[in-house]
Amino acid sequence: MTENNPIKIVNPHLIIPAGTQVVTLVEIRSKAGQPLRRKGTVGTIVKSPVDNEHAYLIRFPDGGQASLHRQELVIRKHLQNVDFDRPEPLSDRELFDYVIYQCVIGSRAYGLDVEESDMDRRGIYLPPAELHWSLYGIPEQIEDSSNQECYWELQKFMILTLKANPNVLECLYSPIVEKCTPLAQELLDSRSSYLSKLVYQTYNGYVLSQFRKLEQDLRTRGELKWKHVMHLVRLLVSGITILKEGAVPVNVGEYRDRLMPIRLGEVSWEEVNNWRLELHKEFDAAFETTKLPERPDYERANLFLIKARKEMVRQ
Repeated sequence: MTENNPIKIVNPHLIIPAGTQVVTLVEIRSKAGQPLRRKGTVGTIVKSPVDNEHAYLIRFPDGGQASLHRQELVIRKHLQNVDFDRPEPLSDRELFDYVIYQCVIGSRAYGLDVEESDMDRRGIYLPPAELHWSLYGIPEQIEDSSNQECYWELQKFMILTLKANPNVLECLYSPIVEKCTPLAQELLDSRSSYLSKLVYQTYNGYVLSQFRKLEQDLRTRGELKWKHVMHLVRLLVSGITILKEGAVPVNVGEYRDRLMPIRLGEVSWEEVNNWRLELHKEFDAAFETTKLPERPDYERANLFLIKARKEMVRQ
């Protein structure tokens, strides 16, 4: 068994493949509580789990093995990015105190929720200046997976927004805002300046690539994740509206009667694909006539970021 309080890794990677060398972040003990291996022991993953809720099987040079969860180990090559003895630490949980914007996205914000739908919260955190300047740096995002929460550091959030990342743009236009400081409100007031024709490329490109994968899944496995299919169609509807109206329509409840049957798998693949192709044509037409600029207002965004950093210096 392992220690009860392993060091938490910020932004854990996705599933690490077997064969990867790792370093333990916890002391490993026997069932009787006797220490077996010190923290910092090198081993190799021999079996990976299907998700981060389950443990990895690690083999050590002497042939011994142990089961460890993702937060209890780190890829050896990434060890230099992990700090074991950080002075006066600010944990992820403490950084939540610096959240300046919190909203709800996902099915409940889209108007496409069902009774068991989660409450997905996203937003922005603005770290204290001393931490930002320090040798230890700041995490690009902080998460509380148990409560379905994720907050991007302001600069990371703004960069993703300027690149027309759909998930982040939806945060700026969410109809369900639970926390908004005056600084965050200033960002919301200028949100239209982050929209540009890049929406056409990011939304369109993502949907095209995902539908190719879905077609492959249909051929090889004969099944689909219909909720994912529904959200891809929703993205096309959203992207078209952005180009036409210059705003992100997070709540697409007006399309609920057409989208929910897709989520429930009550519509044939052929019918969904035909609608998708029609939407692509409409997207193309909207791109030709949109009044959105070629690129977002980078200068305005930069000035806002500098102002936000200065406010944290004053604090």
